Amino acid sequence: MRFLITVGAGFLGTALANHLVAQGHQVRVLDDVSAGDPAALDSRVLFTRGDVRDVPKLWTLLKGTDCVYHLAARVSVPESVLYPVEYNAVNVGGTVSLMTAVRDAGVKRVILASSGAAYGRQAQQPVREDAVMHPDSPYAVSKLASEYYLHSIGALWKIETVVLRIFNAYGPRQPLPPSHAPVIPRFLKQVVTGGSVVMFGQGKQTRDFVYISDAVSALAAAATAERVNRAIVNIGSGQEVSIAQLVDQIERAASRQAHRLSNEEEDSGVPRLVADIRLASDLLKWKPQVSLDEGLRRILAEDERFKK
Repeated sequence: MRFLITVGAGFLGTALANHLVAQGHQVRVLDDVSAGDPAALDSRVLFTRGDVRDVPKLWTLLKGTDCVYHLAARVSVPESVLYPVEYNAVNVGGTVSLMTAVRDAGVKRVILASSGAAYGRQAQQPVREDAVMHPDSPYAVSKLASEYYLHSIGALWKIETVVLRIFNAYGPRQPLPPSHAPVIPRFLKQVVTGGSVVMFGQGKQTRDFVYISDAVSALAAAATAERVNRAIVNIGSGQEVSIAQLVDQIERAASRQAHRLSNEEEDSGVPRLVADIRLASDLLKWKPQVSLDEGLRRILAEDERFKK
C-alpha cells in the first residue's frame, strides 16, 4: 500500500513510518521539523518538509495514496492552555486542510491519531468510546473537534475515516523538551541522574500507558481492518497505574531510589483515566503486548539518554 503520514518524523510517526516500510509499503512523510527528526527515518521513507495546512503541497503528496495517517498536532496540554489560538489553528485547521486535500485527491481511508485526553473527567472507568465527552483543555477540545471534522467530511465525500484515541504512548527516544515533558521520560531522567521526582498531590491520579510498538501495531491494523469506517477506538494498555506506582516501577527498573517531592499547589489533571480496549480487540484484532515493567526496561536498555 501507499501511505502518507503527517508529522511522520515525530516520536509516533517515525516508529510507524519505519514499521510500514519494513513491511514493504511505500511511505511518504510530511513534517515541518518543529519537533521531529528526519534523520531517524528509514532511508526508504520519502520525506517532505512542510506544513499540513499547505493544501497545494498535500495535493502533490496525496497523488496515488491509498491511506493517510493524520498525526500532525501540537500535543502539550499545559501549553495549549497558554496558546489556545495556535492549538486550534494547527490541530483543527490542519485536520480540515488535510480532509479538503484528501477529498480532492480521492484517497480511500484516513486514520486520525486522537487522544485519550479528549475524555476529560469520567466517573466510569475504564472509559468506553461511547462516554459523554468532557474535554477540559484547549488541546482536548482540539482533538475532539478534529474527530468531528474527520468523520463529517468523510461522510459527505464517502471517505473512510477511523479515529484511534491513543492514551499515553511512551518508548525509547521519546522527546524530552525542557518544559512540559511527557511523564515517563521526565521521571526516568530524574531518577537515573539523581534528581527529584515531583508529583502533584500524593501521586494518586491514574493514567494508562501504552508502549510505542503496541500503538504502532494498532495504527497498522487500522489501515486494512474491516467494519471500522466512522469508528472511534481506544488504544491503551487497559491497565490503570497511579503516578506513585509509576515511580515505584521506575525505581525497580533503574535499580535506584527516587527522591520524591509533592506539589500540592498545582492541578494534577483528571483524577483517573484508563482505557476500555475491548473494541480494539473486536475491530482491530489487537491487544497490547508490552507491559509497563517491560517497556521501562526496554527504554533503559535502548535509550542512550538514560544510561547509568
